[in-house]
Amino acid sequence: MFTKVDSVTIINNVTLLVFYTESDCWQFRLISAGGEVFGERKLYYTPEAAEKAGREWIYQG
Repeated sequence: MFTKVDSVTIINNVTLLVFYTESDCWQFRLISAGGEVFGERKLYYTPEAAEKAGREWIYQG
């Protein structure tokens, strides 16, 4: 099994990581400036969809 990182973006001091795993398709995680990791186990079929969902999380809260 492998993990592929598509993008790493910093928005408002939050790191948005978009990645792919063979078993879970595309996902995102948010990493706060303090190192806390946030995200859901929702699956996305494209990296663009995962990035969009991650950006929505950042801008909501």
